[in-house]
Amino acid sequence: MVLLQTILVLILVYYAVKLLAKWLAPKLFNYAIKKTQQRFGQEFGNYQDFGKKSDNEGEEVNSKKPFKKSNPSKKVGEYIDFEEID
Repeated sequence: MVLLQTILVLILVYYAVKLLAKWLAPKLFNYAIKKTQQRFGQEFGNYQDFGKKSDNEGEEVNSKKPFKKSNPSKKVGEYIDFEEID
């Protein structure tokens, strides 16, 4: 009798979890999507003012890093000539 009760309880718990998952899963996904949208909005909201003119009109700002030329005379490693053996 105890075995039958245990099996019945397990089946009921299984269907209860399945039913709750059907109801709660869409709500949890919507909540996660809204939170993600808020985070992206906060992160990229700072870039909305990017196109506006600043108080220092006419001032040139160079945001690029200067190009570094590599030194071709610097040896990288030893050259090894391989020969094919028949």
